[in-house]
Amino acid sequence: MTHAQHNRVFGKRSQEHILILASGDKVRHVTIKPWMAALGFCFSAVFVIGYLLATSYLVLRDDLIGATMARQARMQHDYEDRIAALRAQVDRVTSRQLLDQQLVEDKVDKLMQQQMALASRHGKFGSLLDRAENSGLTRKDEMIPAQAKDKRASLSAGARAIDKLLAGTDEPADATPDTLAYVPTPETVGDRADRLFSKVTLSLKGVEEEQRARVEQLTVDAGDAASNIEKVLTRFRIAVPEQAAVKPDDDDSAVGGPYVEPENGDNFNNSLAQLDTALTRLEAVRSTAESLPFRNPAIGKEITSPFGNRRDPFLGRLALHSGVDFRFAAGEKICPTAPGKVVNAGWTGGYGNMVEIDHGNGISTRYGHMSQILVKAGDRVGRSDVIGLAGSTGRSTGTHLHYEVRQNGRAVDPVYFLNAGLKLATYIK
Repeated sequence: MTHAQHNRVFGKRSQEHILILASGDKVRHVTIKPWMAALGFCFSAVFVIGYLLATSYLVLRDDLIGATMARQARMQHDYEDRIAALRAQVDRVTSRQLLDQQLVEDKVDKLMQQQMALASRHGKFGSLLDRAENSGLTRKDEMIPAQAKDKRASLSAGARAIDKLLAGTDEPADATPDTLAYVPTPETVGDRADRLFSKVTLSLKGVEEEQRARVEQLTVDAGDAASNIEKVLTRFRIAVPEQAAVKPDDDDSAVGGPYVEPENGDNFNNSLAQLDTALTRLEAVRSTAESLPFRNPAIGKEITSPFGNRRDPFLGRLALHSGVDFRFAAGEKICPTAPGKVVNAGWTGGYGNMVEIDHGNGISTRYGHMSQILVKAGDRVGRSDVIGLAGSTGRSTGTHLHYEVRQNGRAVDPVYFLNAGLKLATYIK
């Protein structure tokens, strides 16, 4: 099939674009293909766009440069303002730290003064507690409540925390620009010191209040105990020691001296002084009571003959029995009912082997019918000392102890002293 036939079969033949170039006698033609037209169009479009952009740049160049410079200037001013604000805040933080440091030092000084005062009070209070314990008021471990111990522990912990703040061992707060500029200021060292100092001060006041309450209670207890002992001593006509006498506060018949401005009152020290006075009074009357024969010479022993009139076992007629007889086994140890000085030790008529002990205040005791005497006249004996062994010497029908109490040379019923000793058992050892 020929070329013409092919065109007729498949359709109309497309016309080609031919570019004819004539130069004198020469004629040239170029067939323009579709891709060549597209390529030329693209180059033309690129050229036109580039031309437009170059023209726009030349026209708007000054405006663009001015806008850029203005934006950079604004950014520079913003940074400078921010840097100035940061510097001002750093200066404030530095000044605050210096003020906090001074504040912490001042508060630590105050805390140390309070701790020294508390230590001084604790020393005085401790000695008074020992005296109260020795006086039989209460045990020392019961005098300091557990809450007071916990508060003293918190007091020490608070002091250590403030010392730690003062030494600067706590982690510092972040000092980055973002934190300084935008984050609220955290709790400072001074704020923590204020909080801790307030807590320690409250703990100290709590301990002081509890101690003062305990001191006042001990003062009342000591006064009551001294009064109870004095009543017993007065009933037996025993003179109350002079140092135990309470002096009236309004007795100004023999006082004087130059006028001096009063010192600052310290209620706690005043309370300690009152407790000291009460304990001194209690110790004086207690010492007097402990020196007297208020104890049983034969605990758990049977009384075979009481004090008073009875039928004499040898004569069979009425006679005064000047003591109390206690059943003892032969050779049992005999101890005095109170400390004192041996004034007689030997054979004494119907007493047989007898020991007499002077306890002061006109009171003496006698221990008769002993099989053996283990002390001599002039010896000082205590309650735990053995003065002899039980027996049946002298006017005796069997092994026993004749116990006798004499006041100003006159025999009195020992049962009175034994009953008084029961009432004083909580106050004397």
